[in-house]
Formats: sequence, structure tokens, C-alpha cells
Amino acid sequence: MDSKMIYARLNKVFRDVFDDDSITVNPKTTANDIEDWDSLEHITLIAAVEKEFKMKFKMGEIASMKNVGEMANIVAARGK
Repeated sequence: MDSKMIYARLNKVFRDVFDDDSITVNPKTTANDIEDWDSLEHITLIAAVEKEFKMKFKMGEIASMKNVGEMANIVAARGK
């Protein structure tokens, strides 16, 4: 799966989770860039991304993600 497709699907997930159709994520997007992205919404977001891509993040991966680019790289590495 190419990065363009991954980001298109991630945009859909982020828009659904945060209920904001104006969100467009990029590799450098962080929680600071999205108003409602707090620790509780982060859990919801991770679950939604896992469901969308039919995969599970490892606890260490979740803890070390600093931005959407790192999330996309993990998704790409899993190849779903």
C-alpha cells in the first residue's frame, strides 16, 4: 500500500474520530495540531486506526509515536 492511500485512509479515520471534516493529516501532524486530541481521544484514535487497517499496534509502538508520520510508517510496514 502506498503512502498516498495510507494518508487518505488516515484522514478518514481522523475526521470520523474527531468529527471534523476539515482535518487533513500529514507526516508531521501531532496531537498539538488537533484541538480535541487528548489522551482519551488518543485511545479511541488508535482503536479506529487498528480497525481501519485490520492490524494491532504494539504497546511500545503506541508509546513511541511522536507524529502521524510514525503511525503511517508502522501501518506501511504491516502492509495491510
